[in-house]
Amino acid sequence: MTTYETIEFTQDGHVGWLRLNRPEKLNCFTVRMWQEMRAIGKELRDDPGLRALVVIGNGRAFSSGIDTSVFTGGGADALDEPGEPATHEDPTVSNILRTQEAYSWLEEARYPTIAAVRGYALGAGLQLALACDIRVFARGTSVGLLEHKYGILPDLGGTQRLPRLVGAGKAKEMIWTAARLDADEAFRIGLCEQLVDDGELDATAAALANAVAAQPPLAVQGAKRAVAAAGRLPVAEGLVVEAEAQAVCLRSDDMREAITAFVEQRQPNFSAK
Repeated sequence: MTTYETIEFTQDGHVGWLRLNRPEKLNCFTVRMWQEMRAIGKELRDDPGLRALVVIGNGRAFSSGIDTSVFTGGGADALDEPGEPATHEDPTVSNILRTQEAYSWLEEARYPTIAAVRGYALGAGLQLALACDIRVFARGTSVGLLEHKYGILPDLGGTQRLPRLVGAGKAKEMIWTAARLDADEAFRIGLCEQLVDDGELDATAAALANAVAAQPPLAVQGAKRAVAAAGRLPVAEGLVVEAEAQAVCLRSDDMREAITAFVEQRQPNFSAK
């Protein structure tokens, strides 16, 4: 596993923990941090040993957003990596698309990803949480997309993922007014799935990740793909995605193990085969 400066990765069984590690700066994002998030995504996205991943911030914040060095230090061109083909004819668009990859792998990973959020999830920080499958917020957390304050818009998936959670109208309101919501309001509008006291955040995220990791991996992976298709594909096409995923399960060793374990009244031991 590569060693990184701004993030940390540990693994406990089949559960991974990805920690943003700039606590003295409230884990605000620098270009280096995006580069490292993108790089670790290439290592972890298809890791067969992972069955769940928790994303959390070290210290008292998930992430307070963008470090001002991104605006003053030539950040617009920093992810233009030599040897990589351009993803768009406009070099600025190409660099933004590369930066988006630092987050998108969390949505694309075949295992579930969980954002455990405390303190602040603002701008780029909230967009990171939105890229995860499930969000657990600690009470007292402040969240929002504040990009309009800087004359820009949320470009790391915020305009695409936020409406899918809270609806187009609420997403536009949040973005256009650069609104900051507390955790209770975020939970009320469906921005997070669980709301807990700050002291319970780590344990709650761990319990959720372990519960998910204990499920049959092929079924979890198939369900993730099928749910992702809902609302993006016509129902008839989504049903095909669902059926194809189920066909894999029906032919799997894991299904036989699940049934055997149920009959024998024991915990199943899944092999993802």
